[in-house]
Amino acid sequence: MTIQLHNTLTRRKEVFSPIDPANVRMYVCGPTVYDRAHLGNARPAIVFDVLFRLLRLTYGEHNVTYVRNFTDVDDKINARAARDNKPISDITEETIAWYLDDMAAVGVGLPTYMPRATEYIAQMRDMIEDLIAKGHAYTAQGHALFAVDSYADYGGLSGRSVEDMIAGARVEVAPYKRNPMDFVLWKPAEDHEPGWDSPWGRGRPGWHIECSAMARDLLGDAFDIHGGGNDLMFPHHENEIAQSRCAHPECGFANIWMHNEMLQVEGKKMSKSLGNFFTVRDLLDKAVPGEVIRFVMLMTHYRKPMDWTASKASDAQSTLRKWHSLDRPDLPAGQPRADIVKALSNDLNTSLVLTLLTQWADTLRKRSHDSVQAQEVADFFASARLIGLLDDTTSMGAWVSAGAVTDHSYDTDLNTLGDRLRDLRIEAMQTKNFNAVDDLKAMLIAAGIEVRMSKAGVDLMPADGFDPVKLKGLM
Repeated sequence: MTIQLHNTLTRRKEVFSPIDPANVRMYVCGPTVYDRAHLGNARPAIVFDVLFRLLRLTYGEHNVTYVRNFTDVDDKINARAARDNKPISDITEETIAWYLDDMAAVGVGLPTYMPRATEYIAQMRDMIEDLIAKGHAYTAQGHALFAVDSYADYGGLSGRSVEDMIAGARVEVAPYKRNPMDFVLWKPAEDHEPGWDSPWGRGRPGWHIECSAMARDLLGDAFDIHGGGNDLMFPHHENEIAQSRCAHPECGFANIWMHNEMLQVEGKKMSKSLGNFFTVRDLLDKAVPGEVIRFVMLMTHYRKPMDWTASKASDAQSTLRKWHSLDRPDLPAGQPRADIVKALSNDLNTSLVLTLLTQWADTLRKRSHDSVQAQEVADFFASARLIGLLDDTTSMGAWVSAGAVTDHSYDTDLNTLGDRLRDLRIEAMQTKNFNAVDDLKAMLIAAGIEVRMSKAGVDLMPADGFDPVKLKGLM
């Protein structure tokens, strides 16, 4: 199956052609580890986890290398350590553990490598020395800085001129800079801050150099895909390209650049001032299942702004309950259906994948349990697992298992009662008397059935507290 991906650098969707199909390589910028991951942090983790799954399906599980880093040296980390009166290493270790736990809860698998910036200081120093030797960087007052003027294509990723970038960015104005846009590769460290020896004095690396050094060390001078959130396009990714291509002009660094759009909450930008800022853990602690969080994230194409709403979470939970109700013991091995793989291969069209899966599940549920072949269900589950849902290798589905019903003999009863409620509703629309509709709906709810009525029809499904005995009493 041909994969097409939108390349931010060329501003078009391209056929993905890896440098080496037996060694497909992807780098994604990970978190700065000073606090809990907020909901927006989960979006790139989920998006590129889906891409990792697709690449492994296409090229082979052992032929794809995925690197996602941890930034564990940063001013925010230092500030948190000072605030909490804890060693910096305690802050980073704790935060990394939080991040991995929270991402696992939303079905994000482990990348091939998860390097920490502090493990690659030597590689960063080597790269900085090389840039200085080639005339692309200079030293001043204990700093090493990249000379933006030395790279003619600066701004090519974001599509903005240097003048526009200066006007729209918070550029640190410093007397030791030759150009306001020159960015820090190395800076002095205070005595109480983490620091390492270098030819320019004791200090620590700038933010941008770490990803270039780690990507080169783990993936080589050139690799296939570089990803991250849209907020990283400038200056972080722009600076990565500049320093990496200047250090190794014979290589293009990353061939395809992918960026996911940002997240909103109930139509507004997530911010603490609006009171709509929350972490992944906040949702999990409020009994929003990780699988539901992932489903809502996948409802919107990754290149479009995503709006988290309570109603979306409720719809996702209802849909997932229906999907889980199809499960049965001893399913054979399944294969993702071709149209599902095709949709996902079209620039990760997860919204279409969810539509196809929902239609498929509805078709399976409308048939009697005995008439649905186990292979059909196995293929359905394999298709859902391709985007990280219904995944039996994680604990994501545990939220539904307590209320799950293994006896599927009620499926026919639900279909019959659904047809009856539909007919009563049609009659009530004509007579304007909805008493019979309301009575049956109330009895269904009392039996633990979720009742959904829309222009499309009536849909019934078991919910928490479902009682098959009460359901039989309505037949």
